[in-house]
Amino acid sequence: MLRRLYDWTMSLAGRKSAEIWLAVIAFVESSIFLVPADVLFLPMSLAKPERAWRYALTATVASVLGGIAGWALGYYAFETIAKPILEFYGKLDAFNQMSAGVTYEWVLLLLVTSGLAHLPPIKVVTILSGVAHIDLGLFIISAIVARGARFFLLAFLLRRYGESIRHFIEKRLGQIAMAAAAILIALYAVFHFALAS
Repeated sequence: MLRRLYDWTMSLAGRKSAEIWLAVIAFVESSIFLVPADVLFLPMSLAKPERAWRYALTATVASVLGGIAGWALGYYAFETIAKPILEFYGKLDAFNQMSAGVTYEWVLLLLVTSGLAHLPPIKVVTILSGVAHIDLGLFIISAIVARGARFFLLAFLLRRYGESIRHFIEKRLGQIAMAAAAILIALYAVFHFALAS
């Protein structure tokens, strides 16, 4: 199923309505969808590099709005809507592990790392933010910073290096971002443990 979703998303890049689809995919990725918007953003920006900044803005705005929808699902409709979505994607156990003993600071850190590196998946953290009653204003600011940093960095790299950077972005940038996110999480855990001692 994931492969079919991925292929379908890739096929949207060549359509005239690609930018609308980019907004739709970025929106639903942050709340209910499994395939990241990068899959559509990369070929679109390579095909029309002069529009890369515009695409980054579109993806950021739509992703933040989708994050707000995910937050609302967690805040208002966890049992009826969000929980079945997490079960469908096999993310409920990961969600339950994260939500056990969750702190405000921990959720904000996860929001930044998921926004930058999909660690953990953004939809899981947006729903968790609603469940944990994270302040909506702070949530929005964190989402803008994290998602904006990701899409505008991709736009910069694609405009600067073009097709030659694509393989690096697809294969290595995600690993580097995930490593950086893991380091941030580890540093937070060490710092939190040191303060608790």
